Amino acid sequence: MLVKEWRYFLLALEFFTRIPVPQFANFQEDDLNHSAKYFPLIGVIVGLCGAAAFMISAIFLPQHIAVLISMATTIYLTGAFHEDGLADSADGFGGGWQREQILTIMQDSRLGTYGAAALFFILFSKFQLLNVLSADLIPLVLLAAHAISRLAAVWVMATLPYAKPVGKAKPLATHISGRALWLANLLGLLPYLGIIGLLLLNHPVILVVKLVALTLVPMLLAWLWWRKKMNRWLNGYTGDALGAMQQITELAFYLGLVLWSVNA
Repeated sequence: MLVKEWRYFLLALEFFTRIPVPQFANFQEDDLNHSAKYFPLIGVIVGLCGAAAFMISAIFLPQHIAVLISMATTIYLTGAFHEDGLADSADGFGGGWQREQILTIMQDSRLGTYGAAALFFILFSKFQLLNVLSADLIPLVLLAAHAISRLAAVWVMATLPYAKPVGKAKPLATHISGRALWLANLLGLLPYLGIIGLLLLNHPVILVVKLVALTLVPMLLAWLWWRKKMNRWLNGYTGDALGAMQQITELAFYLGLVLWSVNA
């Protein structure tokens, strides 16, 4: 059982990052369903790498340059996997008016105006929001944001069917069991709970409660909005739409933290 779980974790790591892993023999697409519970853990790893890049860079460079290096590190580590999903989704939903048309546009590898605008907005907004936060908080924020935003994508998988696109599609996890969802919740929320625990040591409880409200409410609203859009226009989700969900909820998390920090 441990060997199987290790294999599922490595499969998730291979699917979502550039980190080298052993080649899998007799790979089955259904294996991705079992690896879905480890998606938030991949976020932890990506967040750790981004946090390390920031902390090392911040020793020698101004904070805004360190933030840029951190963002570049996470993008390189994931191969811009989720950013690509955001851009494809923006092109599809922006340029399509019917389900089949939206799916066809999303499968087009070319970047359109909507996708370019969405990429610029999301990256520029992350850069601006992270630079508002204190340097001491940013490493923890990166760790929590990358984990919990991937958990948001897992919850889409748990609550919507897979909208099979026309043509040839990339392999994608399309189902997650209740037990696996519990593990995904644990892996996705632990870094966030760690931030709350650390803040409780040095801040009044009311400020920490305010933090929880100001981070979770924007994320929940963003999640509900994008899920409703997927369900209305696609009757489910696609891999690109999941990538967009990760990016949107990550940005919402940063926004909530900034709201908290400027009003603390």
